Amino acid sequence: MEGAPMEGAPMEGAPMEQAVQTWEKQFQSLHQRIAGHFARSEPRRRALTYLKGLTSPCERKNGWQLAEVAEESCPDGMQRLLNQAVWDADAVRDDLRHYVVEQLGDAEAVLVIDETGFLKKGLKSVGVQRQYSGTAGRIENCQVGVFLAYASHQGSALIDRALYLPQEWADDPQRRQEAGVPETVQFATKPELARQMLERAMEAGVRAAWVTGDGVYGGDRKLRVWLEEQGQPFVLAVAVKETLWMPGFQQVRVDKTTAGLDPEDWQRISAGQGAKGERLYDWAWQRLGRLQITAEDQRWGHWLLVRRSIQAPQQLDYYVVFGPAPTTLAELVRVAGARWNIEPCFKTAKGEFGLDQYAVRRWDAWHRFITLVLLAHAFVSAMRASEAQKGAPPLTASL
Repeated sequence: MEGAPMEGAPMEGAPMEQAVQTWEKQFQSLHQRIAGHFARSEPRRRALTYLKGLTSPCERKNGWQLAEVAEESCPDGMQRLLNQAVWDADAVRDDLRHYVVEQLGDAEAVLVIDETGFLKKGLKSVGVQRQYSGTAGRIENCQVGVFLAYASHQGSALIDRALYLPQEWADDPQRRQEAGVPETVQFATKPELARQMLERAMEAGVRAAWVTGDGVYGGDRKLRVWLEEQGQPFVLAVAVKETLWMPGFQQVRVDKTTAGLDPEDWQRISAGQGAKGERLYDWAWQRLGRLQITAEDQRWGHWLLVRRSIQAPQQLDYYVVFGPAPTTLAELVRVAGARWNIEPCFKTAKGEFGLDQYAVRRWDAWHRFITLVLLAHAFVSAMRASEAQKGAPPLTASL
C-alpha cells in the first residue's frame, strides 16, 4: 500500500507507517484464507495481484488497467484468471461471508436483500436483456444481480451474489451453452434467488437479528412464509395493493388499513442517518390477524408497519413484520432504515472497486469477477471500520 492517499487529517511518520503495515498484514492474511481454493500457484498469485488492482486508485477496474497496475504489458493474465483458471468462486464467496461476520458482526445485525443493474450493450453477455434497472430508473439493456448485505453497528458489506437469469435465457439452450450456464441452473425469480442466498448464510451459521428488503421481496409470500418457518424475524416492504389478514380475519389491502389510525397512533422517529441528516418520518403499526394457539405461536408478533412522509403526508409506505412478541416500534423503524445500508455498498463497490466495470460474458467469469470485487470491498470496509473505532483518519485503499 505504498504511498496510499488518505481522507481527512493527514497522519505522518510512525502512525502512517504502522497503519500501512497493518493493512498489508491483514490483506496478506485474507489472501491466505482463500488461497486453497485455487488449483495452481499461478492463479493463486494472480488472485493476489488482481485484488491489489481492485483496491488501487486506477480509474477503471478492467483487464487492461489492472494489468497496468501490475506492470504487465497485456491483460491476458487477468482475463485468464476470470475465464480459464481452475478455482472455486463459491468457496471464495463462503470465505468472504465468514470474514465479514468476523470483522463486522454483532447481535443486532440485519441481512439486507436488494438488486442492482449493470448496463450492457449487445446480446451476448449472460443474462442480458431489456429489463428494469433500478440503477437507471427505467427499462434498459442490462444484467441484474441480486445481492445480500450484512449490516451492523460496525459497518456493512456485501456477502453474496446471484446473477438473475431471465426466463428467455433460461429457456434458450444455444444461448445457455454459449454463455456457459450450468445445466443445474434453472429459472429463478429474484425472491427465489434471495431465499437461496439467505439459506446459504443460515446454513453457514450466520446469525442476524432481522432480514429486510424492498417490495420485490416483501411481495413474495413464499419468501415470507419460509422466513417465518425458519424463525427468522423480518421487516419487508410491500406494495399498496398487497392484501393481508387483519384482526377479525378479514383480508384488506394495506392502503385501506390506515383509515382506522388515530393521530396519536403516529410517532415521529428517525430511521437513521442519511446523506442530508436524520431520516425522520411518522410511523404507525397495527397487529395482523393470526391464530396464536400454542406457546410457540405466542412468542411471535405479526404487524403492518406504516411510514408517512412529513413533507407529503399523503405518501405512505408499508412493511410486513414478523418478529419477537416484545419488539418495539423503535426497533422496527431501525430495521426498516437498515435497508438503506446496501445502497452505499453498491455505490462504493461500483465507484471504488469497479463492480460494474467488467468485460466478461460467461456465467463463471461474471461470478468470479463479482466475488473478487466483493472481497476487496469487504476488506476495505472492515479496515475502515477498525480505523474508525480507533478514532484514526481512514486510509483510502491503495494496496
